[in-house]
Amino acid sequence: MSTDVIRGMSCNMSNRKTFRVGSRKSQLALIQTNSVIDALKKVTQDVDFEIVSMSTTGDKILDIALSKIGEKNLFTRELEVALETKQVDMVVHSLKDLPTTLPEGLMIGSVCKRDSPYDAVVMHPKHKGKQIQDLKDGSVIGTSSLRRQSQLQRKYPGLTFESIRGNLNTRLRKLDEDGKYDAIILAEAGLVRMGWEDRVSQILSADVCMYAVSQGAKAVECRADDTDTLNLLAHIHDPDTTMACIAERAFLRTLEGGCSVPVAVCTEIKDSKLSITGGVFSVDGTQCVQDSVERDLSEIIEPPKKKIRTTKGVNQYISIAEHTDISHNALDAIMAAGVELANKILTPEGAAILKKAKEDTAKAVLEEKRKKELIKAVESGSLK
Repeated sequence: MSTDVIRGMSCNMSNRKTFRVGSRKSQLALIQTNSVIDALKKVTQDVDFEIVSMSTTGDKILDIALSKIGEKNLFTRELEVALETKQVDMVVHSLKDLPTTLPEGLMIGSVCKRDSPYDAVVMHPKHKGKQIQDLKDGSVIGTSSLRRQSQLQRKYPGLTFESIRGNLNTRLRKLDEDGKYDAIILAEAGLVRMGWEDRVSQILSADVCMYAVSQGAKAVECRADDTDTLNLLAHIHDPDTTMACIAERAFLRTLEGGCSVPVAVCTEIKDSKLSITGGVFSVDGTQCVQDSVERDLSEIIEPPKKKIRTTKGVNQYISIAEHTDISHNALDAIMAAGVELANKILTPEGAAILKKAKEDTAKAVLEEKRKKELIKAVESGSLK
């Protein structure tokens, strides 16, 4: 596992602690990591930070749709190994990339304030000024997400969807130069973080395309027994985002879904009330089951007495550390709301849609594996 250390961020004073922060190597990942470090610098003055960047499996496999790779931790495993072996003290992720169950001994120490969770349409320059509903039948939309594809195909059955992989820079270049795509769908948050708001042609509302679980939120993962890091991260642990993401992750875990299954959510927290809507979709978008759950948190949201995290008392909620400004009763209720929503979705029809979607993606993974093996055999000369 090769890593790059970005130095020059500490003054190397012997009496100052340096936290090593793991990150993927992409431009967007490094922007996100630096934004977390900047937030931490605002709440502490006596520590330094050093970024350790590395490539993940998901960064290396760019010729296969995510749903056809068949692994859940494509963008996280190498970083988590670095955490487990104490090469780094914390790792910054897009929370939507983190599975709902983490390796033993690791936890999400903080969930940063959520940016926009919505998806954005980026048009080819030839379609400047248009929105997705203005495109002609047969127009090609690039996305590697079955969630986006199934919902948009349901809404716009005349469109054609093709996989597109790579970091944001690569996907925008493919859109502009390859001539294959009329538009691509990306997370609005990523485009904004890169400073590319001017490329956004349209924001997709939840009635058109609900978003991925935890989309738009950054998470910082650490070791569960590292109290120094946990107490530092507590300063940037956003309460509303934490509550929303606990509910969403509980929903996803109960469904046993992931990037290979079209599962979507939309969550709102307002006036101490939680509202979460979720849905499962067939891969072709022709079938779906959606439902909603609400919770009034006004009487149970008061914080627990204990404010400092210790190795003996950090509760986890779908692998997210408890928030010291939210009562355990409220966190339990929020997690239960996500579970309740999943169980409402798992009607006979919903369960059948989910089962078929999993079977379709498992078949696609197997076909992709056989294709790779055939190409390898031909290239090695063992098959002529």
